[in-house]
Amino acid sequence: MNDQNKGFQKEEAPKTAQGAQSTTSTWKRLLAKKWVFPATYMAAAAIILTLMWVYQDAGKKTVSQEDLGIKVSSDKATDTSKAPDGAVAVNAQTETIQWPVKDRTLVEVSIPFYDTNATNDVKQAAMIQYNDQLTPHTAIDLKAKDGAAFDVLAALSGKVTAVEQNPVVGSLVEITHSNGLTSIYQSLSDVKVVKGAEVKKGDIIAKAGRNEFEKEDGVHLHFEVRQVSDNAAVNPETLLNAKQ
Repeated sequence: MNDQNKGFQKEEAPKTAQGAQSTTSTWKRLLAKKWVFPATYMAAAAIILTLMWVYQDAGKKTVSQEDLGIKVSSDKATDTSKAPDGAVAVNAQTETIQWPVKDRTLVEVSIPFYDTNATNDVKQAAMIQYNDQLTPHTAIDLKAKDGAAFDVLAALSGKVTAVEQNPVVGSLVEITHSNGLTSIYQSLSDVKVVKGAEVKKGDIIAKAGRNEFEKEDGVHLHFEVRQVSDNAAVNPETLLNAKQ
């Protein structure tokens, strides 16, 4: 049996070697072809490029807050929520001037503003005689129809920039407003504000009183409006009647 096995092994060995040689010869013949190396290079390059593309695409993908279960609002939703506030700020109307009294129907204009474009009768009524001298009236005087004192209100919100006691025009309050105007209240009594105070439109600042400059007008309010830029007097009625 041993001799037979040895003989079998001897017979099979050449076949195995011969097969290996045949395989090696096949590879040599294949590699000897001119197109083998270029084809192999192109295939390897394609594989490398594919791997790089997959890697880069995976790197760009990030985990979002939604993936983590965090509820967030989108940028558009945030901008929309802020839009109304912004719209109000941009489109907010400038505060309009009001009559400096609680009830306009209870007072009358006793002395009008001197307007160079008005009729001669209005111009004559708007001249103030003081110490034998005629002076154009740069305000309107408001007087209660029953002649009684009344509350004087701030016509606009602003800062009190002057509180004075003048022997000619009486107690005086000046309020400077953010719209470039200054309102001046003369012939006052019982002044309730101080210089530097912030007041709101409609706040009571004093009561109507008397002064020497318009002595014959009795208890009244001298209401004047001027431009801050050049101190030019503005007819208050043109502003008051524009909205009211």
